[in-house]
Amino acid sequence: MFASRRLGKELTKMQGQLPPGVTLVKADNFESWLVDIQVLDANPIYAGETYRLKFMFSQNYPIEAPEVVFVKDDTHPIPWHPHIYTNGIICLDLLDKSGWSPVHNVESVCVSLQSMLTSNTKKERPPGDENFVRYNTQRPRDINFVFHDNQV
Repeated sequence: MFASRRLGKELTKMQGQLPPGVTLVKADNFESWLVDIQVLDANPIYAGETYRLKFMFSQNYPIEAPEVVFVKDDTHPIPWHPHIYTNGIICLDLLDKSGWSPVHNVESVCVSLQSMLTSNTKKERPPGDENFVRYNTQRPRDINFVFHDNQV
């Protein structure tokens, strides 16, 4: 119930105005939303690209972080970044159990991801990407990432 109330407020705000480069694509329920983001600054790695995020909310949102992944389709690639796996899972402390705070919301997550992409200088995948994608069976919010490089 609390999650629905909070998401209803967020949805109303997002339908009014969003930060540049953030577009609400689909929010038919309070379980899963699709949001597109673009990197608007002059980072040539992501020029002209639009990336799709899938937000999945539990009944404990916003106490518990949403699961957020990049999704790939015919027009939306998975961005190249040292903290984004080829399956769309994002290694970001904001989405981790220890880094999440209920003050965050869908909009702040989108802006954080835009910032993460804007500051990136390396067109590469995380170390061990192929094995992680092949063998990981955990949901994104249950993975305990080790945050070792805050420079990307």
